[in-house]
Amino acid sequence: MRRLIVTAPARSDLIDIRRYTRARYGVRAADAYDALLKQALRDLRDDPRRPGSSERPEIGRNIRSYHAALSRTRAGSAVRAPRHFLLYFLPDEDAVVVSRVLHDSRDLARHVPDEHLGQAANDEA
Repeated sequence: MRRLIVTAPARSDLIDIRRYTRARYGVRAADAYDALLKQALRDLRDDPRRPGSSERPEIGRNIRSYHAALSRTRAGSAVRAPRHFLLYFLPDEDAVVVSRVLHDSRDLARHVPDEHLGQAANDEA
Protein backbone atom coordinates (compact mmCIF):
# COMPACT_ATOMS: atom_id res chain seq x y z
CA MET A 1 0.00 0.00 0.00
CA ARG A 2 1.18 3.51 -0.82
CA ARG A 3 2.41 5.60 2.15
CA LEU A 4 0.60 8.81 3.01
CA ILE A 5 2.86 11.43 4.55
CA VAL A 6 1.14 14.46 6.06
CA THR A 7 3.72 17.18 6.69
CA ALA A 8 3.83 19.35 9.80
CA PRO A 9 2.37 22.36 7.93
CA ALA A 10 -0.51 20.20 6.64
CA ARG A 11 -1.15 18.77 10.12
CA SER A 12 -1.24 22.33 11.45
CA ASP A 13 -3.71 23.26 8.69
CA LEU A 14 -5.97 20.36 9.69
CA ILE A 15 -5.90 21.43 13.35
CA ASP A 16 -6.70 25.03 12.38
CA ILE A 17 -9.55 23.92 10.12
CA ARG A 18 -11.01 21.81 12.94
CA ARG A 19 -10.66 24.66 15.44
CA TYR A 20 -12.31 27.19 13.10
CA THR A 21 -15.13 24.86 12.06
CA ARG A 22 -15.88 23.90 15.65
CA ALA A 23 -15.95 27.53 16.81
CA ARG A 24 -18.07 28.71 13.90
CA TYR A 25 -20.40 25.75 13.23
CA GLY A 26 -20.17 23.40 16.23
CA VAL A 27 -18.76 19.99 17.08
CA ARG A 28 -21.00 18.01 14.71
CA ALA A 29 -19.97 20.15 11.75
CA ALA A 30 -16.30 19.86 12.73
CA ASP A 31 -16.64 16.07 12.96
CA ALA A 32 -18.31 15.94 9.53
CA TYR A 33 -15.59 18.10 7.97
CA ASP A 34 -12.88 15.97 9.62
CA ALA A 35 -14.46 12.84 8.15
CA LEU A 36 -14.52 14.46 4.70
CA LEU A 37 -10.87 15.51 4.89
CA LYS A 38 -9.85 12.04 6.09
CA GLN A 39 -11.66 10.52 3.12
CA ALA A 40 -9.88 12.94 0.77
CA LEU A 41 -6.54 11.86 2.27
CA ARG A 42 -7.44 8.18 1.80
CA ASP A 43 -8.54 8.88 -1.76
CA LEU A 44 -5.16 10.46 -2.55
CA ARG A 45 -3.29 7.61 -0.92
CA ASP A 46 -5.28 5.10 -2.98
CA ASP A 47 -4.99 6.98 -6.28
CA PRO A 48 -2.96 10.21 -6.30
CA ARG A 49 -3.75 10.78 -9.97
CA ARG A 50 -7.45 10.19 -9.49
CA PRO A 51 -10.00 12.05 -11.62
CA GLY A 52 -10.29 15.60 -10.37
CA SER A 53 -6.71 15.84 -9.19
CA SER A 54 -4.69 18.39 -11.11
CA GLU A 55 -1.09 19.05 -11.93
CA ARG A 56 -0.17 22.56 -10.76
CA PRO A 57 2.88 23.65 -12.78
CA GLU A 58 2.11 27.29 -11.92
CA ILE A 59 2.93 26.41 -8.30
CA GLY A 60 5.88 24.09 -8.87
CA ARG A 61 7.09 21.02 -10.67
CA ASN A 62 5.40 17.80 -9.49
CA ILE A 63 2.89 19.71 -7.32
CA ARG A 64 -0.70 18.50 -7.55
CA SER A 65 -3.99 19.59 -5.99
CA TYR A 66 -7.19 17.84 -5.07
CA HIS A 67 -10.35 19.55 -3.82
CA ALA A 68 -12.01 17.92 -0.81
CA ALA A 69 -15.41 18.36 -2.47
CA LEU A 70 -14.47 15.53 -4.84
CA SER A 71 -14.55 13.07 -1.91
CA ARG A 72 -18.02 14.00 -0.61
CA THR A 73 -19.81 10.97 -2.06
CA ARG A 74 -17.27 8.44 -0.78
CA ALA A 75 -17.31 10.11 2.65
CA GLY A 76 -21.12 10.05 2.76
CA SER A 77 -20.65 13.64 3.82
CA ALA A 78 -23.33 16.08 4.91
CA VAL A 79 -20.88 18.94 4.26
CA ARG A 80 -22.64 20.99 1.60
CA ALA A 81 -19.81 23.16 0.34
CA PRO A 82 -16.30 21.97 1.20
CA ARG A 83 -13.75 24.71 0.62
CA HIS A 84 -10.30 23.13 0.93
CA PHE A 85 -7.60 21.96 -1.46
CA LEU A 86 -5.01 19.38 -0.56
CA LEU A 87 -1.65 20.27 -2.13
CA TYR A 88 0.67 17.31 -2.53
CA PHE A 89 3.50 15.75 -4.45
CA LEU A 90 4.68 12.25 -5.30
CA PRO A 91 8.28 11.60 -4.31
CA ASP A 92 7.95 8.13 -5.86
CA GLU A 93 5.21 5.67 -6.77
CA ASP A 94 5.06 4.38 -3.18
CA ALA A 95 4.28 7.65 -1.39
CA VAL A 96 2.08 10.73 -1.40
CA VAL A 97 3.29 13.78 0.53
CA VAL A 98 0.54 16.22 1.54
CA SER A 99 2.22 19.59 1.85
CA ARG A 100 -0.72 21.84 2.81
CA VAL A 101 -4.50 21.84 3.23
CA LEU A 102 -5.66 25.30 2.17
CA HIS A 103 -8.92 27.17 1.77
CA ASP A 104 -9.80 27.49 -1.90
CA SER A 105 -9.89 31.29 -1.70
CA ARG A 106 -6.19 31.48 -0.83
CA ASP A 107 -3.28 32.02 -3.18
CA LEU A 108 -2.12 28.41 -3.13
CA ALA A 109 1.35 29.02 -4.55
CA ARG A 110 2.15 31.49 -1.81
CA HIS A 111 1.60 28.92 0.96
CA VAL A 112 3.60 25.91 -0.23
CA PRO A 113 6.79 25.71 1.86
CA ASP A 114 9.91 26.33 -0.22
CA GLU A 115 11.46 23.08 0.98
CA HIS A 116 8.44 21.16 -0.39
CA LEU A 117 8.78 22.88 -3.74
CA GLY A 118 12.42 21.82 -3.82
CA GLN A 119 11.60 18.25 -2.81
CA ALA A 120 8.83 17.99 -5.38
CA ALA A 121 11.07 19.30 -8.16
CA ASN A 122 13.94 16.99 -7.19
CA ASP A 123 11.68 13.98 -6.93
CA GLU A 124 10.41 14.42 -10.46
CA ALA A 125 13.84 14.89 -12.02
